[in-house]
Amino acid sequence: MAILAPMLTMAFLLLMEAMSVSHGQLQVGFYSDTCPDAEDIVSAAVQDAAGNDPSILPALLRLQFHDCFVQTAVSWQGCDASVLIRGNDAEVNNNKHQGLRGQEVVEAAKAELEDNCPGVVSCADIVALAARDAVAMTGGPSFDVPTGRRDGLVSRLRDADVLPDVADPISLLRSRFSSAGLDDRDLVLLTAAHTIGTTACFFVKDRLYNYRLPGGGGGGSDPSIPAPFLAELKAKCAPGDFNTRVALDRGSEGEFDDSILRNIRSGHAVIASDAALDASNATRRLVTAYLGSARFAQDFVGAMVKMGTIGALTGDDGEVRDVCSQFNSD
Repeated sequence: MAILAPMLTMAFLLLMEAMSVSHGQLQVGFYSDTCPDAEDIVSAAVQDAAGNDPSILPALLRLQFHDCFVQTAVSWQGCDASVLIRGNDAEVNNNKHQGLRGQEVVEAAKAELEDNCPGVVSCADIVALAARDAVAMTGGPSFDVPTGRRDGLVSRLRDADVLPDVADPISLLRSRFSSAGLDDRDLVLLTAAHTIGTTACFFVKDRLYNYRLPGGGGGGSDPSIPAPFLAELKAKCAPGDFNTRVALDRGSEGEFDDSILRNIRSGHAVIASDAALDASNATRRLVTAYLGSARFAQDFVGAMVKMGTIGALTGDDGEVRDVCSQFNSD
C-alpha cells in the first residue's frame, strides 16, 4: 500500500493536467461570473428531492454515467445531456437505460436556473453537478466539478448500445471502458459507485436462475456465488419477480464507503458485472489495494472527473437548452 499511494497521487495529477489541455474550456467555477449561484441552485434541488426520496441520490449518480457512455458511429458523444431528450427514437428509450431516474430533479434545477440566469447553465452541467452532490450527500467526498459543457444536438436510440451491461464479462467491460478513454482503475472506481443504491431483481434474475457459463452451456445459478448468499438472494428475488429492489452494497447501501469492494472480493457482489471485477488479475489487484485505503475516496473523485469529460462539448459546439427534455429547435 505504501507503494500504491504515490503512484495514485501522480496519476491523479497527470489526469488533471491532461484534462486542462484537452478540455481547456471545462473549468471549476465556469459560471462564477455569469451565474454565481448556479451550483447552489443545483445543490438545493438535489437536497429537496432527497428530502422526499433518499433513493434519488444513487439514481442521480447513475444518470451521469448513463449520459456519458454514448457513442455514435464515428465518435464518443457523451456527457451532453442527450439522455434527457424525450422522443420515440431518443437515447433514453434504449433498453440499457431501464429504470433510469432523476431527470425530474435536473428539470427542477434547470427551471430555477432559467429564472435566475436564462440561457446560461447547460443541462449537461446540471447532470454532472447533481451527481457530485449525490456523492457528498451520501457521505462520500465533496469535490469540485469542472463545468462549461454544452448540450448535445442529437439523441439517438442506438447510440447507447455501447453502455456497459450487467451481464458483460470482465473482458468486455475492460474493452468498453478502454474505448471511452477509461482504464482498469476507472473501471474499478466507477463500479464502486454501487456502494449506494439498489437494483431491481430483473437485473439479478439470470444470475440466479438462468446463468450461462462463458462459451455457452450451464443454466441454473452462477456457481461463483457462495451458497448462503445465493439463498439470501433467492429469498429476495423469487422466480418471475422483476421489481423487488435489492441493495447493491450488502449491508451498507445508504452510505458511500468501500464496503462494495469488500463484498466483491468475498463473493457477495449482487450483479454479475460487479462480481466480474474479481475475475481479472488486474482489476482484482485494484479492488484489494483500495480496501481500507485512504486513497479510495480521492481516486474515486479523479475517476468521476475523468468520466465527466467523455465527449463533452464546449465553446460554440452544441447549445444551452431552455428545457432539458427537448432541443431548442423543437
